[in-house]
Amino acid sequence: MNTENRLLQQFAKYVSQSIAGMIGISIYILADTFFIARHSGADGLTVLNLALPVYGLIFAIGAMIGIGSATRYAIRKAQGEKNIDHYFTSSVLWCAIISIPFILLGIFVPEQVMKLMGADETIIRLGVSYFRIFLGVSPFFMINYTFTAFARNDHAPTLVMIASLCGSSFNILFDYLFMFPCGMGLAGAALATALSPVVTMMVCCIHYFGKNCSVGFQWRVPSIRHLAACCQFGVPSFVGEISSAVTTAVFNMLILGIAGNTGIAAYGVIANISLVAMSIFNGISQGTQPLISNYYGSGNTRTVKTLLKSGIFVTILAQAVIIGGTWGFTDLLIGIFNSEGNALLLQYAHDGMRLYFLGYALAGINILLAGYFSATGRITQAFAASISRGVVAIVICAVIMAKIWGMNGVWLSFLAAEVITFAVILVMNRKEKH
Repeated sequence: MNTENRLLQQFAKYVSQSIAGMIGISIYILADTFFIARHSGADGLTVLNLALPVYGLIFAIGAMIGIGSATRYAIRKAQGEKNIDHYFTSSVLWCAIISIPFILLGIFVPEQVMKLMGADETIIRLGVSYFRIFLGVSPFFMINYTFTAFARNDHAPTLVMIASLCGSSFNILFDYLFMFPCGMGLAGAALATALSPVVTMMVCCIHYFGKNCSVGFQWRVPSIRHLAACCQFGVPSFVGEISSAVTTAVFNMLILGIAGNTGIAAYGVIANISLVAMSIFNGISQGTQPLISNYYGSGNTRTVKTLLKSGIFVTILAQAVIIGGTWGFTDLLIGIFNSEGNALLLQYAHDGMRLYFLGYALAGINILLAGYFSATGRITQAFAASISRGVVAIVICAVIMAKIWGMNGVWLSFLAAEVITFAVILVMNRKEKH
């Protein structure tokens, strides 16, 4: 009984601190949304929502490399492998290399990126400085995942939580200072967001330079083979991040044709509130990963099952709270970001939020199970579950349902995609047992 209690306490510690850290990250995006809405109204929200898919791609690549490398590192370490001191530095180096195209886009052609995302001339003039800055500092966003994932897997979840909250607090404070007292507008919002992962990484360095750190810092020539092996374990994290980007990009294109810029602004409100909900479920998944990988690597399957059941229980509870909260406080949540009192925006967002958030009846479970597959080395199942909910199902459902039911079809496609994904997971699990 004492062993079980210790396990549950360990589970609660990792999950709660991971959730807090992930919420901290999403809160600074909400801070951007709030201050940008105050500064530039619906057009500012449109700029931010057009940027979210690009953010999502950057975050997804960083998560796949950083969390994938940390997961493989944890499993190999639990199995007693010695030659693992280069995992951290290889992850940092590959993030830096892969960020180069984003830097070049930000320096030379941010306007073209905005056009590709659906911006018109008015939106481009308002948001070009925002795009230029956040694309130019993409290495910080990517490398941040390596710093937090390895520290979490090296038994420092508390410090990771503190680091994430420090980064988020910095972003919120300097969002305001840069945008209003300094008069920098959207460029100030981008600069504050760009510097926040630097703060997070600096706090994580307390662990890396401390006596309790067991992570090695050996440098090696970059190996594509090593990168591919690590990224396999990061697929659920990649798809967990890229799903928001894909969903936002597809929804933006569909909504633009149905409801124009006001519809995009309304979806911007929903998408940013959704990021908070998604961060909770990503936090649960990432919080359980180090524990599951460690016990799986040491062959303790009974404990792995206990951790999975605990994760499912917490996820179901969180799903119920999120759906109840968004239905109970719909207009209050929208009003925070609707600074102009735009009646049409309120109408679109009211219906959209209630229909869209029904998808969280299953989204959390799907994210947790995809993460569980990855943490136990079941790469094929992890990939199938992740790619279904994050890309294939959501795109197909959104396109088809938008043609049939218009805006309501767009909102409900998220629920339809999660139902399809859950069915895919059940089928894969049944086949594996047989």
